[in-house]
Amino acid sequence: MSELSVNHLLGIKYITEGDIQLIFETADHFKEVINRPIKKVPSLRDITIANLFFENSTRTRLSFELAEKRLSADVINFSAASSSVKKGETLIDTVNNILSMKVDMVVMRHPNPGAGVFLAKHVNASIVNAGDGAHEHPTQALLDCYSIREKLGDVAGKKVVIVGDILHSRVALSNIFALQKLGAEVKVCGPKTLIPKYIESLVVPFEPNLKKALQWCDVANMLRVQNERMDISYFPTTREYTQQFGVHKNLLDSLQKEIVLMHPGPINRGVEITSDVADSKQAIILDQVQNGVAVRMAVLYLLASKIKHNED
Repeated sequence: MSELSVNHLLGIKYITEGDIQLIFETADHFKEVINRPIKKVPSLRDITIANLFFENSTRTRLSFELAEKRLSADVINFSAASSSVKKGETLIDTVNNILSMKVDMVVMRHPNPGAGVFLAKHVNASIVNAGDGAHEHPTQALLDCYSIREKLGDVAGKKVVIVGDILHSRVALSNIFALQKLGAEVKVCGPKTLIPKYIESLVVPFEPNLKKALQWCDVANMLRVQNERMDISYFPTTREYTQQFGVHKNLLDSLQKEIVLMHPGPINRGVEITSDVADSKQAIILDQVQNGVAVRMAVLYLLASKIKHNED
């Protein structure tokens, strides 16, 4: 398979296992590029990409921007906080104004679930979803699975537990879709109040006991408690959350095996994971960040190839 089956990356649920493998093989190539002394390739020299962030983001935005610049694309950055959206302009008007500047691709983060799908139907550009509300965050799931493949050789057959605030997490949903497509077993663990009702329909078992979950898994993906998305209190205190669902060194040492620890960031050190765990050899958190650039380069490159193909 040499090209993606889709013209946009809107969510993991819209792509195939073949698409994911193609992205990984392409990312392998770019990973080698970003470890060279000259880290740039001219692959997207004639492509213009607009980064539209209607929600704050540091890591994802910087990662996409770096990926775009490594591919020699022209980049426009747009932050909604200082834009006409504040004056009441609609999403489509905002994007069409940007597209009239001859933009080929739009990387968008938006607080509303489905914003990327909506946009893809109404504007003539390739859309990459950089997170839509609590719905999906496809490039995060791709880089997480890519990091597991790099560390353990393959994703298929691995046992992965996602721990924490599943309810508000777009990372959890995208990860579940990606891991299942690649043949991994998935469980979720966290306070019952933070486990969504739809989890059963995804055939993902819920394990309420953290130690049992860690004893079962090969990989634990620790999620941050998303206080900014909570309008009510889902557990008594942060201290109590940490006692039940925080990973610390003694807990890891008490397991009969060594597991891999991941975190999409930003880390609340001392809440879901202690500093000595975050900085330990078992954590691949910084590898995830580095892999994020290679994976995003792969996604942008493959989508741009489709644009060129469609123009020919």
